[in-house]
Amino acid sequence: MEIHALSSVRPAEKGYVEFLRTKQLSMGVYVLPAGAVDSQSPHTEEEIYYVVSGRGRFTNGERDETVSAGDVLFVDAKEPHRFHDIAERLELLVFFAPPEGAGIPD
Repeated sequence: MEIHALSSVRPAEKGYVEFLRTKQLSMGVYVLPAGAVDSQSPHTEEEIYYVVSGRGRFTNGERDETVSAGDVLFVDAKEPHRFHDIAERLELLVFFAPPEGAGIPD
């Protein structure tokens, strides 16, 4: 298992940095500056975002909502989703189960 102190994780101005990976889950920090375009594709794993700071909007399937610090967002595996209309730099903790790239068995 590889783990880093969260305070030592410094993603680029826009990007994702994984800081924990086990057989069951992975965690990372995702940063999107104000005005950024979130071009991610649906994942094969379930995902949880915790909004550490910032403001914007989040679309998950048919649902669209405003997000800000303290919000927790769940995304089902293979569900289209993205952040948009980012008004303040978003810093997000991201949890994947199983780990990102492992996929959920059918």
